Amino acid sequence: MPLPGAPTLAHYLVLGAILFAISMAGIFLNRRNVIIMLMAIELMLLAVNLNFIAFSRYLGDMAGQVFVFFILTVAAAESAIGLAILVLLFRNAGSIDVEKLGSLKG
Repeated sequence: MPLPGAPTLAHYLVLGAILFAISMAGIFLNRRNVIIMLMAIELMLLAVNLNFIAFSRYLGDMAGQVFVFFILTVAAAESAIGLAILVLLFRNAGSIDVEKLGSLKG
């Protein structure tokens, strides 16, 4: 039996939706800085993970929590590779501005 005043499934889903909306706004409003775009994608993945964990806890099934570990592993690999690519782009182009990186097309 949940404690009185304890967060319910709806609270977690609303929080996940708010985080997802903030990350979508971060992607659409800031199309210049690649680092902020990567951070917005990571926030989006964390919002989805929050929903997985909330549903997993609500349904009493561990599958959602196990799936979160796989998502976190992929997100960590994506961040490492993305930052390595950004370092190389900065060395070659001298900027990480998305509009200036269009000149690298073949």
